[in-house]
Amino acid sequence: MKKILVFTMAASLVACKAPKPKSIEEANPVEYANTITPEELKEHLFTFASDEFEGRETGEPGQKKAAEYLKSEYKKLNIPSPLGEDDYFQEVPSSVFTRGNIKDTENVLAYIKGTALPEEILVISSHYDHVGIDDEGNIYNGADDDGSGTVAILEIAEAFKKAKEDGFGPKRSILFLNVTGEEKGLVGSKYYTDNPVFPLEQTVTNLNIDMIGRVGEGKEKAGDYVYLIGSDKLSTELHELSEAVNQKYLNLELDYTYNDENDPNRFYYRSDHYNFAKNDIPIIFYFNGVHEDYHKPTDTPDKIEYDLLAKRAKLVFLTAWEVANRDQRPVVDKPTMAETVAE
Repeated sequence: MKKILVFTMAASLVACKAPKPKSIEEANPVEYANTITPEELKEHLFTFASDEFEGRETGEPGQKKAAEYLKSEYKKLNIPSPLGEDDYFQEVPSSVFTRGNIKDTENVLAYIKGTALPEEILVISSHYDHVGIDDEGNIYNGADDDGSGTVAILEIAEAFKKAKEDGFGPKRSILFLNVTGEEKGLVGSKYYTDNPVFPLEQTVTNLNIDMIGRVGEGKEKAGDYVYLIGSDKLSTELHELSEAVNQKYLNLELDYTYNDENDPNRFYYRSDHYNFAKNDIPIIFYFNGVHEDYHKPTDTPDKIEYDLLAKRAKLVFLTAWEVANRDQRPVVDKPTMAETVAE
């Protein structure tokens, strides 16, 4: 009887000393945003956009090296794959490519499970492929396109992981989706939305990053800015959330020039977010605009504006934090793709 009493008292003392469960509202997201640094982005990108990766041509050895690099970085961060065990690759077969002789390739997926609404998914995406090597042997390193978005996702993933380790895991699950085949017609993201790991009806938002490391043409005197495209196309709420997050934390200039339906560049239709938008999932596309090195061998990591890249990556992280942790998913209140087609 005495032994049982002693054990019970000891258990009670341990229970009293156990830390109280943490509420996400107690967290300071800026603390985790500040783990996204120019130095770490630079270190990643000087590797990822180096000649060793041979321009990351879809299906070619350089792209395979890039996929392995992403996998190894997620594993270092102890961020698992939603595919289970050691499998971080969603295979994308050559048969889905409609142009060119493209070999089998893969999307790279990592995942942080939500604490309160794990069945709801926020997707943060970028494409990690580029255009390879030309006939004269010039390597197209693609530091901005889209090495910048890819390394930003690694830093964003690390920030969310550190928050989780401190007891502030996101309410909703987050899928870090590095897609292949963007340069071949948004093929990797289409393959994912055609073969989703998580149901699309449970995918609440897609934040897509494609080129955020440079200053675009005509913005040389703009200061800290980023182009936003698509934030209001399906959800007024997502657009207002995005604006509020920026105003509260960063005050970047949010430029909506390319969001105009009449913009001749039609960027809304030209990156991987569009395959989510086609499925009536609210999206935001983050973009710095084109520049003199766009799709040239001169798009190299020494030309990246790393301080600006870090600020833009922080904006994506803080927006993702808000989407992941608010009580309700962003409401779709604009005409959906199905409704638009019906008209």
